[in-house]
Amino acid sequence: MKPVLTLLLALLLAACAQQPPKDDSLYQALGQRAGIQRIVEGMLLNVAKDERIVERFRKIDIVRLRDKLVEQFCAEAGGPCTYTGASMAESHKGQNLSPSDFNALVEDLIDAMDAENIPVPVQNRLIGRLAPMRGEVIRK
Repeated sequence: MKPVLTLLLALLLAACAQQPPKDDSLYQALGQRAGIQRIVEGMLLNVAKDERIVERFRKIDIVRLRDKLVEQFCAEAGGPCTYTGASMAESHKGQNLSPSDFNALVEDLIDAMDAENIPVPVQNRLIGRLAPMRGEVIRK
């Protein structure tokens, strides 16, 4: 009976170790890491020209921000990245961002994705993955 239990335990452990393949279709549709980096850089260039929110970014290390946003978008899109930055609540603490500030940034992101010819359904998928962070960014 002991060999059967050992075999059963081995099979059970093997089944637990096998995870279903990660869905990276959004990551692929965004152009993988290089495409995501172009989108993020385009968004930041749009922010630099956006009178509504440019002041919010004046004292920020833009290179670090770019790198963390690329990590975050890559991870959220199902890519092989790990986000190593602070939580959204922590990184936006004390900034008193309004819904208008948040919406302006989303518009700049959409414009960047349009410039990269990302189809609207793909854009919506990324925005849908990022949308839950809104509550951590905007402080009431």
